[in-house]
Amino acid sequence: MHAAVVRSFDHPPRYEEFATPQPKGDQVLVDVLAAGLHPRVRSGANGTHYTSDGTLPMIPGVDAVGRLANGRRVYFVADDDAPGTMAEQALLDPRRAVPLPENADPATVAAAMNPAMSSWVALRRRISFQPGQSVLVLGATGNAGQMAVQIARHLGADQVVAAGRDPQRLELLPGLGATTVVPLGGDDPAQAAERLGKAAADVDVVIDYTWGRVTELAIPTVITHRAERSAPLDWIQIGSMAGPDLTLPSFVLRAANLRIMGSGQGSLTAAGIVAELPSLIEQLVAGTITADALPVPLSEVEQAWTAPAGPGRRIVFTPSV
Repeated sequence: MHAAVVRSFDHPPRYEEFATPQPKGDQVLVDVLAAGLHPRVRSGANGTHYTSDGTLPMIPGVDAVGRLANGRRVYFVADDDAPGTMAEQALLDPRRAVPLPENADPATVAAAMNPAMSSWVALRRRISFQPGQSVLVLGATGNAGQMAVQIARHLGADQVVAAGRDPQRLELLPGLGATTVVPLGGDDPAQAAERLGKAAADVDVVIDYTWGRVTELAIPTVITHRAERSAPLDWIQIGSMAGPDLTLPSFVLRAANLRIMGSGQGSLTAAGIVAELPSLIEQLVAGTITADALPVPLSEVEQAWTAPAGPGRRIVFTPSV
């Protein structure tokens, strides 16, 4: 078969022939229809993701829309130890797959599920989110952040504060459900954090795609602006676009009811994540949650890997099978 193949963490994948993977146990071989190029896929392909074991060569891709031998289309998440999904064929574990409705667009599903899943699962599985609560999306101008704004509103958030660096994408967020937008770029980081603290002082939940220096400044500032510091504040760490580490003063854990947690591989069971997929797919097909897919032939993977997709768009590779 043909696949996107990573032979060096310093170079984009190349389109090459590669041995077709052989099913083991309950696995089945499926034809891949669409596989999204997510930040999680990029970090796996350059060896920086926390699950990377440094093994090369590798096929990137963590999920896809595939077609079974009987013609049925499914969305599936690849097994952790299986080859990736950016190939003409991939291995599917039935326990990590859900059927797609007939009217589902494979490219849209492939583009949306991974970024949407992060906030959908976090709000539905990591905390007891209640309609009427308020949410801060930190890093709202990324694709996952844009979808988090939509998802928070759909799940009943009364207020959604959307904070990010990209001014073009910030302009799109009120149309997606943001009630307040906060620019984080363009001036002194401390001033941006102060602006954020005032706007998001009394939120109940933070969905954080940034971490690093951004969060290091944001947590103390948000806490010091809270009207009632004993009110619970769930800070859910999902991404680390601003850096993998931060340093926090100890007072933030004593002076407020702050609960920091992560949401990702390992903090939830695979079964728990898969259980949320049908309801999320239902909202995507209904158009309640939207995504802008940019289909690209898998044969163009090397060129497309570093090409800009445009604000709000996600590249989806479509193998020819």
